[in-house]
Amino acid sequence: MARPRPTINTNTNIKVKVKVMRGHTECVNRCKLCCQDQKIFTVSNDKTARIWDIDTGAVLKTYNCHDMFITSGDISPDNTRFLTCSWDKTLRLWDTETGKMLWQGRHDGIVTCCRFSHNGKMVVSGSDLDHSVSVWHTGEGTLLHHLKDQHKSTITSCSFTPNDERICTTSMDKSTKLWDLESKRTTVKLEGHINVISSCCMDRNERWLCTSSWDKTLQVWDISTGMFRSQGPVSLSKGHEGSVSCCDFTRDGTLLVSGSYDQTVTLWDMETCMHKLSLKGHSDWVTDCSFSEDQKWVISCSKDKTMRFWNIEDTDHIPFVLEQRRAIGLKMVNCEQCGKAFSIAQLEDARELSLCVFCRLAQPNRNVPELDEV
Repeated sequence: MARPRPTINTNTNIKVKVKVMRGHTECVNRCKLCCQDQKIFTVSNDKTARIWDIDTGAVLKTYNCHDMFITSGDISPDNTRFLTCSWDKTLRLWDTETGKMLWQGRHDGIVTCCRFSHNGKMVVSGSDLDHSVSVWHTGEGTLLHHLKDQHKSTITSCSFTPNDERICTTSMDKSTKLWDLESKRTTVKLEGHINVISSCCMDRNERWLCTSSWDKTLQVWDISTGMFRSQGPVSLSKGHEGSVSCCDFTRDGTLLVSGSYDQTVTLWDMETCMHKLSLKGHSDWVTDCSFSEDQKWVISCSKDKTMRFWNIEDTDHIPFVLEQRRAIGLKMVNCEQCGKAFSIAQLEDARELSLCVFCRLAQPNRNVPELDEV
């Protein structure tokens, strides 16, 4: 992905290139890369949604969508439509090209979150007053499911799992739930945070679910194997000094990014489940963050009214990161199957660990213990 030479982040001692984009007049609540990572979709408390050109930083289109704050939004996988939800208790679907509203859905309270399914055929939204979650048909705006009192408090985030078979919701009641669309039942309930759960994300293999919280931590749950029931989650801490508001996995699941009230964007190494690097530059609460498809960039937005586009492709060579790896006794080797670099302990034999954890997990005959005969 060709990019113009960005400016240098001079607020830290690390050489991470960052491009700052300005134009919204209030807090930016959602940012998402679209159109093959060439454009950015954003929504803001200034009641507008916007499409930005990454190369020039210019606003390509501005849509006046609501008369009250826009709490969240999303753009469809084919980029032809986008969603907005608002304090005015409505969810609205728009045509990206014309800016025409296609349909409107309504909740009894403020609509706090909304997302497209990965196939673009459904939309999910959540609200605060009745703690409800609604699933809509994208084309017609027909209400397919209405889950009232799904949680005991405000829904903070809602999304479809990668295969679009389940819905994941988080809440101010400190719980996360997975709801099956076919059986219409809650199949998984996760509890462990000691404060509001702000958001969640899932890797594309649907094994790992990460939840972020106002308790300043993230928790990673092994969903596919059910190990979380006996072992609980892996807790990611000491990466933020304030409430964590958002999180996202890379396409291959090797990295996690999170944003916080402490104004930082933090990268986590999922091989070691440890803090890798903090990106500093925002001057207010980071409200959203996500990776580009090629995993070389992170986009973040903030209450400071800006978006920041960070280049992370060379972060493994930053002295601070290398020193961290040495301090915990790690060295880098390349996976024989996928070619990606992964870390192992200094005392381990690289000849025996020739595959990264993700390629090892994908093998059908991976270290399955034999049962003793009775």
